[in-house]
Amino acid sequence: MSELEVQSTAEPVGAAGLTQLQRITNTFTAPSKTFEDIRRGNKSWWLPLIVMALAGYLLFAAVSQKIGIQQTVDNQVRMNARQQEQMAQASPEQREKANQIALAITKGVFLGGPLIGLAAFALLSLVMLATINFIFGGRASYASIFAVYYYAYLPSVVKVLLGVIVIYAGITPESFNIKNFAPTNIGAFLDPMETNKALYALATSFDAVTIWTLVLLSIGIATVAGVKRSSGYIAVFGWWALVVLVGAGTALVFG
Repeated sequence: MSELEVQSTAEPVGAAGLTQLQRITNTFTAPSKTFEDIRRGNKSWWLPLIVMALAGYLLFAAVSQKIGIQQTVDNQVRMNARQQEQMAQASPEQREKANQIALAITKGVFLGGPLIGLAAFALLSLVMLATINFIFGGRASYASIFAVYYYAYLPSVVKVLLGVIVIYAGITPESFNIKNFAPTNIGAFLDPMETNKALYALATSFDAVTIWTLVLLSIGIATVAGVKRSSGYIAVFGWWALVVLVGAGTALVFG
């Protein structure tokens, strides 16, 4: 029996299955069990949302206490040559206004993280639904793909915890980079001001936790869509490669 035939054999929708806590645990230890449970119709995702929200607020607390939001904003300006030049040419009033806007945005992203994530996953699920169903002949529902996203992104909690450890281990506040706060990619060990912007974007994109997440997402999408895993990998990594290339090109042109 082929892999496709095995994945197409579904149990009744809404069948009793794993608890959300069990699905979270299995995401790290036996991800296929989590995604098979979602395929069977058990699509609750509020617990992963809470777990990731708490991790985000923990990072916010660490940054606020040990780095400072103002220092975080100042670092982002200093690490961006074009933005630094614009600030240097601005009047004191313009600089103060820009600084207040940057502070509000930074705090807003932290505090509104769960809602931002909800909106992002809603959009990404729609894109992936169209990709896996219309291009690869899948039979996934929007709700199942949406649930897969929340469980597949749970490794981001590991990255946040590593970032918190780095912050409390005594990182120099002036060297803190909120866009790359954990040593999970080569870019974390490069100087963003001295490294070519496109190269730095590529170095940060090849992130261990990101790859872990993409693998989980590929398995989950293939499972709930009832297609071969290779189709899931092509769909997920194909979109990721496109985003990485666009990001590197943008950094090269506007960095």
